[in-house]
Amino acid sequence: MAFTHLHVHTEFSLLDGFCKIKELPGVVKSMGQTACAITDHGVMYGVIDFYRACKAEGVKPIVGCEVYVAPQGRTRFDKVHEFDSESRHLVLLCENEEGYRNLSYMVSLAWTEGFYVKPRIDQALLREHSKGLIALSACLAGEIPRRLRNGEYDNAKAYALEMAELFGPDRFYLELQDHGIRDQKIVNQSILKIHQETGIPMVCTNDAHYLRKEDAEAHDILLCIQTGKTVDDENRMRYEPQNFYLRSEEEMAELFDGYEGALENTQKITEMCNLEFTFGKYHLPEFKLPEGYDSFSYLKKLCDEGYKARYGDDDKYRGQLKYEQDMIEKMGFTDYFLIVSDFVRYAKSVGIPVGPGRGSAAGSMVSYCLSITDIDPMKYSLYFERFLNPERVSMPDIDMDFGDTRRGEVVEYVRRKYGDDHVAQIVTFGTMAARAAIRDVGRALNMTYAEVDVVAKLVPSGPGALHITLDDALKLSKQLSDLYDSDPRVKKLIDTAKALEGRQSFENWTDAFLDILHQVQDNKVLVMNVYRSVSREQVEQYLYKLLDSMLRDFVDRSAQGFTVQDSDKQFIIDFYKYALVGMALEWIRRDMKEDPVRMTERLNVLLHGELERALRRFRTDRSPADLDD
Repeated sequence: MAFTHLHVHTEFSLLDGFCKIKELPGVVKSMGQTACAITDHGVMYGVIDFYRACKAEGVKPIVGCEVYVAPQGRTRFDKVHEFDSESRHLVLLCENEEGYRNLSYMVSLAWTEGFYVKPRIDQALLREHSKGLIALSACLAGEIPRRLRNGEYDNAKAYALEMAELFGPDRFYLELQDHGIRDQKIVNQSILKIHQETGIPMVCTNDAHYLRKEDAEAHDILLCIQTGKTVDDENRMRYEPQNFYLRSEEEMAELFDGYEGALENTQKITEMCNLEFTFGKYHLPEFKLPEGYDSFSYLKKLCDEGYKARYGDDDKYRGQLKYEQDMIEKMGFTDYFLIVSDFVRYAKSVGIPVGPGRGSAAGSMVSYCLSITDIDPMKYSLYFERFLNPERVSMPDIDMDFGDTRRGEVVEYVRRKYGDDHVAQIVTFGTMAARAAIRDVGRALNMTYAEVDVVAKLVPSGPGALHITLDDALKLSKQLSDLYDSDPRVKKLIDTAKALEGRQSFENWTDAFLDILHQVQDNKVLVMNVYRSVSREQVEQYLYKLLDSMLRDFVDRSAQGFTVQDSDKQFIIDFYKYALVGMALEWIRRDMKEDPVRMTERLNVLLHGELERALRRFRTDRSPADLDD
């Protein structure tokens, strides 16, 4: 007999997940388990990191997602609050590559078409894209448990039969959970009855939101941070009882004794799931060529034209150009250079400002001749091999800069020419640094700002301490170490912060803005010197840059599911950016005397929900139902 965890939320379940991917496979392995699943809420951000971490530990990775499904009778396009604000959970696990493609597709559409409160799919989408997937009926928020809790046994049974038909034999499982919650025990008895009457198999899971039982307190504080609450607030979101960890096989066997096949089916599902990723293989869109050319001959033609424009009749660099062309062809990146040169040429043709080139791409003669960059690599003796060579394992990185206000036009051009299915926009995640983790935990523990500030400022800062951890800080700062050893409250603060350190952060713009204020405050001497003696404008421009990037992230996230022109997005970003920078500069001018937390709280009272409402007012796909937004 063997058990596999099939319902696990990592740090990429941004609201409430606390299973750190780097640690997860090791904990699984230490318990004698050989496989584990990832099932984050509505997203698949962590899949690749999880897969690699599992493979490194010799643990079988099972890729999945706990998706949100529109209520029966509703579609992902329906967005009436009364009916569509509460979606149903469903766990989907990838059996093979087809399943992964289907799941990725559905999760993408959930954000681009189905977002309303949550990113939602619907029954129609499930029917079209169920192949290669195994489904579990999920937690108490699943459709079947909901109906059972409402006393609708026959409806729950009918829905279970419908899902079993949709996914096919042995592809749909009735999920059992027992965290000591009364409703779960009631639901489990009804699920057993459905199993006995229909033959639909059962499987037991533990809805794991943190790795170890002792992580429950840190997870609770994380929830407080994410929801802006303190541990003293009785009405806050919490997970009770504290059993949402990776339970052992023995614990699960004891809990679900008497539920036929429930434990064994975790292993059956594990054996069915055999998704393998191949890394290092590139799938570039095909560049549309003029008649009579293949990719390489067209590249050479454009390079020849560019060389003449750059160097005239001087042929002394022709050898370098040929060397680079041959290397590009050998490594299979010809179309890549043609595509980049194409959208750069487009941008320049319509007057969109294009940067001169930065990073290692500036060392490429081909890039220079194609006008991708405007820096002569020969003049400055730049090194092409740093950009591209046969031993480089990753694709060459060409960073392009376009004017902020018209950057969206370039993206739209690429979409039109190469197709939506060949274009992706990516997101990066901020993580809690040492000082930020201390401040966030301190607020959640309801410690005073002054108390927390003393501790945070003992963490070494400056260029040499950019990525310092709290463990490192305790070794480097005797004051911090002494305080840690002598004050139980500080010890709890730092121990909890250590658990949260490096986690994905900034669920909302207020958290990100507060983090910026704290960064400024932590470097007060430097900031004030620049502000007062060098140039207020330098501080202003620095803040504009930080806030533009931060606001763009939240605007793009908030606009998922409907259409807003890029120029309108930028208008909204600029409005909030100038307002917030103005407030920050006035705060700096007044010697940063106001508590940043208090300042941010007041701004949130003033602006709460306004950014989202502004986006809805500018949407170009408004329906009559949206006119009151």
